[in-house]
Amino acid sequence: MPDQPEAFFLPAGSAPSTPNDQRFCIFYPAKVSPGSGAARGLVLYIHPFAEEMNKARRMAALQARALAQAGYAVLQIDLLGCGDSSGDFGDASWQDWVNDVLKGCRWLRRYGNAPGADSGQMPLWLWGLRAGCLLAVEAARQLGEPCNFLFWQPPATGKPLLRQFLRLKAAGDMLGSQGKGIMADMRQQLSSGASVEVAGYRLSPGLAAGLEQATLRPPAHLAPAQRVEWLELSTREDASLSPVSAQTLGDWQQAGYIARSHIVRGPAFWQTTEIEDAPALIPATTAALSGLSA
Repeated sequence: MPDQPEAFFLPAGSAPSTPNDQRFCIFYPAKVSPGSGAARGLVLYIHPFAEEMNKARRMAALQARALAQAGYAVLQIDLLGCGDSSGDFGDASWQDWVNDVLKGCRWLRRYGNAPGADSGQMPLWLWGLRAGCLLAVEAARQLGEPCNFLFWQPPATGKPLLRQFLRLKAAGDMLGSQGKGIMADMRQQLSSGASVEVAGYRLSPGLAAGLEQATLRPPAHLAPAQRVEWLELSTREDASLSPVSAQTLGDWQQAGYIARSHIVRGPAFWQTTEIEDAPALIPATTAALSGLSA
C-alpha cells in the first residue's frame, strides 16, 4: 500500500443500472513501524454542511495527514452531491448521506490496514465537523459495531444549523428589498415537498427534515470503553464549553462513554471569509486520539 494519499472513486450504486454513482475519496495510509503492518486505528472523516465543507477542506487534509503520520488510517469521503462525488446536492436526503458514511466504514474495515493485517480488529473512529458530527452519530446507530467519536465543534442538534443556512437566503433577499417573511416562505415550501435555493445550493425537503431532526444523542453501547473526544475552537483565552455543550457531553458520560472535552485556540475556519488555519487544533486532535492530554 502506498505511503502517499490515494484518491479514488468508491462505487456507491447498489444496482448495475447506476454504474456512475460514485463517491470521491482520499485515503491516507497509516505510517506504521516496519514489519508490524498494524495501524493504531481507522478514522473516517465526515465533512460539514454545504459551503462549510469547502472552507474546511484544507484543515481536514492537514489533520488527516497528521493522523496518518501518527499511525491512523484515514478516509475522507465526499457525500452524495458534494465535492467531486456524483449526483446533485439537491437530490440528497439525510439518509443518503448516512448511507455514504456506512459505505465508508465498510471500505475502511476491508481495506484500511496494510496487506496481511486484520482491519477488523482496529478501533474505528468517526470524525465529524459540525453537521458531520450529527451524521456520525446517526450512522453509528445503524452501523451495528463499536466505534469511537472525534467531534470538531459539534452541535447539540441540527436545528440551529438549518436555521443558519436558511438565513443566508433571507439575508440576501432582505438586502434586495424582497420583503419580510422569507423564512416562513421557505419553511412552507419545504413542508409542501418543494426544494428551496439557498446560496447556490438546492436544498431538498428530505435533507432539510433530516438535519432539523438530528441530535447528538449518544447511541446505545455496543462495547465497553467507547470514547468521545470533543474539541471546540475559540479565540478567547478563558473559553469553556457552553451550557448546552456541557450538558450534551454530560449525557454521553452518563451513557457510559469515556468522553473528554478540549478547548483549543483558533478561528472558526469553517465559516471565515478567507480560508484560514487553526494550527493548534491539529496536534491537539492527534494527542486526543492517542489518549494524551490535548
